[in-house]
Amino acid sequence: MDVIGILTDSPDPRKYWSVLKTRLKKEGSELAANCSQLKMQSANGKFYNTDVADTEQLFRLLQSVPSKKAEPFKLWLAKVGRERIDEIEDPEIGIDRLSGSKIFIVVGMQRRAMPEVYQQQ
Repeated sequence: MDVIGILTDSPDPRKYWSVLKTRLKKEGSELAANCSQLKMQSANGKFYNTDVADTEQLFRLLQSVPSKKAEPFKLWLAKVGRERIDEIEDPEIGIDRLSGSKIFIVVGMQRRAMPEVYQQQ
């Protein structure tokens, strides 16, 4: 519900999530069914079962919520997804992307494709 509250600015995020879960279930989405529940302490000090989500479920939730605040995340997910498909089709793209980063690989004791930061040490 915290994510729903942030994304939607709903005055009642609990109700919004309840309606969204019902809609997702009707559409056949497993998102709502796969959310686990943990007992979490509320503002009144009592513990209640609360829906929790892992990273994949949060990404799916972002895609399901019609919200201007969710739009930048949706665009980013689409971009990353496209890049990943491109890398699968042409692995050289992924290698080129990594060679420009601070990531390097040490094979045995040989240093390969190391950035200048490491070479200066």
